[in-house]
Amino acid sequence: MIAIIDYGVGNLFSLSASLSRLGLESTITRDKDTIQDAHSIILPGVGAFGDAADKLRATGLFDFLRRQAGTGKPFLGICLGMQLLFEKSYEYGVHEGLGLVPGEICPLADDLQTGLKIPHIGWNSLKLLRPDDPLMKYSREGEYVYFVHSYYAKFCEKSLVATAEYEVTVPAVVCNANVWGTQFHPEKSGDVGLNMLRAFGEL
Repeated sequence: MIAIIDYGVGNLFSLSASLSRLGLESTITRDKDTIQDAHSIILPGVGAFGDAADKLRATGLFDFLRRQAGTGKPFLGICLGMQLLFEKSYEYGVHEGLGLVPGEICPLADDLQTGLKIPHIGWNSLKLLRPDDPLMKYSREGEYVYFVHSYYAKFCEKSLVATAEYEVTVPAVVCNANVWGTQFHPEKSGDVGLNMLRAFGEL
């Protein structure tokens, strides 16, 4: 069973529906016993980093999720959920992340020179740096996925699995041991995204 973490932010029901379509059992929960008993964990998220981190703390899940990741069970962060995996974010201040993936979350606008729109919204193709990664089991070079974000991960070269281009190189998929993150929304990325969720369900 996959535990989808409910902490007040995230596309919980579209994600749950996608997993159900794949025949994967999941539950939307913030109950620690349920999360502990789950085979794997998905941390979704939309909105601002600091607010989301505060909500994780308010629900008592911030340190608990760190410990759960430490057990070795598969752990996936999606969009803002991916960003929360990193050590810190510079979104409206400086905020501590879960520290499960080395690196920092920085403003995309600071690194764009040609006037591309912020937030970055739309479909971008993937460059697979580690095609043998288990999450990429059903993925192919050049497939398109759907992004919505204004901040992106930096200083995380050792964790990169796949990237996309938006004038700058955007970390699209990262992995550190049993912890994965996707900057894009697999639940909004058609069959390509469903294939990644299928691969995650098989871990």
